[in-house]
Amino acid sequence: MTTAEPAGRISRIIHDPVGRPSTRAVAFWTWNAIVGWFVFLCLQLVWMLIANAWTAPLHLAGLALTVVVAIVHVSIMPRWRYRVHRWEITEDAVFVRSGWLTQETRVAPIARLQTVDSRRGFLHRIYGLTTVTITTASSAGALSIHALDDAVARDVVATLSAVAQQSKGDAT
Repeated sequence: MTTAEPAGRISRIIHDPVGRPSTRAVAFWTWNAIVGWFVFLCLQLVWMLIANAWTAPLHLAGLALTVVVAIVHVSIMPRWRYRVHRWEITEDAVFVRSGWLTQETRVAPIARLQTVDSRRGFLHRIYGLTTVTITTASSAGALSIHALDDAVARDVVATLSAVAQQSKGDAT
């Protein structure tokens, strides 16, 4: 912090974002995790079939461990992720907090905004959700606001487009 910047401006910049993902995000992340674990479990079963290892204690222990870890992951991760994920757009910056085991808070100045994209995969469309990705002139990569209601995501894209057009920065 430099002495030239007023303390009020710094406290406005550094804060916890207030926007949340959609309440349907928990169900979306749950099904997303179930699909991932189901594919992994199927691959493990195919491997056991090919190796003819249905009675091998090590293979059975690995299968049991996979099932236990999958159950714990599917039951904890979506709710935890919902509690952590936050976002906010101000006239100066975009704030995003995400993750669950490893949590990350990112602040991107509006003047550095380059592109705004939205993504709706198959499960996204079923749940009426959209992920908005904001690319900036940063080596840290893009910011993603996950699992927004479709209408909220459209508003976010429109807001960011309008704010970016008003910004005097050159996005570099």
